[in-house]
Amino acid sequence: MHWIHLTAEDQLQKVIVKSQERLQVIFKYSSCCHFSEIVFQRLQKNCCPGEIDFHFLDLTNYNHISEKVSEIFGVPHQSPQILVINEGHCVFHESHPEISLAGILQRVTVAA
Repeated sequence: MHWIHLTAEDQLQKVIVKSQERLQVIFKYSSCCHFSEIVFQRLQKNCCPGEIDFHFLDLTNYNHISEKVSEIFGVPHQSPQILVINEGHCVFHESHPEISLAGILQRVTVAA
């Protein structure tokens, strides 16, 4: 799976702009959270659709960006967490062991 690493707040505006053309997924990961690693490994084993951009947000190093994500998209901060962004809005978010690529793709199909 190809990840675009979120390391600067200004990238969030690019995610919003890109979401007008194609779906954007943000995966919030914490090295301090056992579930984060489990979910990350599950996602890594899958191929992601080429028409979706997958972003990786390391909460350990970029917690301030996670706070901005919560503020911009109106979702509570959790870890691990997946957000699907379509047309500038979070159309789906899930956290903890409920996160799966199948669940994301099902929501992506509904959102598209």
